[in-house]
Amino acid sequence: MKRRDFLKTAGATGAVLGAGSLAAPALANATLKLKLVGAFPKGFPGVGTSAEQLAKRIEALSDGKIEITYYGGGELVPPFEVFSAVASGAADIGHNAPYYQVGQVRSTMYFTSMPYGLDAEELSAWVRFGGGQALWDEAYAPHGVKPFYAGSSGVQAAGWFKKEITTLDDLVGLKMRIAGLGGDIMRKLGVTTVLTPPPEIYSALQSGVVDAAEFVGPWNDMALGFAKVAPYYYLPAFHEPGPGLEMIVNQNLYENMSPHLKTVLDNAATAQAESTTSEFRYNNTKLLPALIEQGAIISAFPDDVVSALGAAAKEVIADYPGNDAMSLKIHEAYLEYMKACALYTKGMEGRLYTDRATVWGV
Repeated sequence: MKRRDFLKTAGATGAVLGAGSLAAPALANATLKLKLVGAFPKGFPGVGTSAEQLAKRIEALSDGKIEITYYGGGELVPPFEVFSAVASGAADIGHNAPYYQVGQVRSTMYFTSMPYGLDAEELSAWVRFGGGQALWDEAYAPHGVKPFYAGSSGVQAAGWFKKEITTLDDLVGLKMRIAGLGGDIMRKLGVTTVLTPPPEIYSALQSGVVDAAEFVGPWNDMALGFAKVAPYYYLPAFHEPGPGLEMIVNQNLYENMSPHLKTVLDNAATAQAESTTSEFRYNNTKLLPALIEQGAIISAFPDDVVSALGAAAKEVIADYPGNDAMSLKIHEAYLEYMKACALYTKGMEGRLYTDRATVWGV
């Protein structure tokens, strides 16, 4: 039996993947056994636990037709190789930050986060209703991967610094761990940047390998203990206003699933997206005061730093597509939607937060 024909049978009857020689009665009572690999450590708050929750959702919604073995970051494949594993078929499903494969698919940055770009709610809206999903599918199709939006951490933090940043000059010469286009922007301001894997960030700060580091926000940052070694905590992130997470599925597997199992994957990703985003919001809200109690000094960047970051961001974003055809195609669509969001966001959320602070004094 060919793999394509077998997978159709698996979607309809729950056959064990790779067991094409089983007799028909055995196929009818079996399950589709899949591997899900995550980019983040198993059990790590928010990103690691979301991958495990996603695996359980798929199993539950499939009504016994799918069983998943979940591997955390580094258990089956290195954290930055989830995309390659799913593309090759070494894993069936992945849970990942899209920009981890930016070296292979340059346009992934638009589906993760752009500096001063879409927030979590806006990104989800663009993907689901504004044409973003079709562009995302097109970007991943040559690699044999099907993407699904799987939630967000919400607006992130700009980072932890060992020394206070009072002027733009204080950034010059610093060594900083920073992801995404934030690194390109910081380099324009005289910062030396590196992309250290999450488990190594604390030791890099402690040992002086870096002078500053950003990761996610209060929930994740507290788990890694950054306040102990770099007390100056700058909010919000200029480079990741609402970074997206993804569920990715091997395209061949997905295309040969039954309509029911395709719907299971779609619904599982949708439910996990809402759960992940709201869980991050709750825990970030709850733990920011706890970080202050631990010695974190909360502040926003000085005005001259904000101005310089904005100017550098405009240059980096304008140059980002380069000669990459898919990035060029997505770039205008993304910016057009982002600018369209401005009127509503300022008029609604922006004014709401200002008015709420006036009423409650907080």
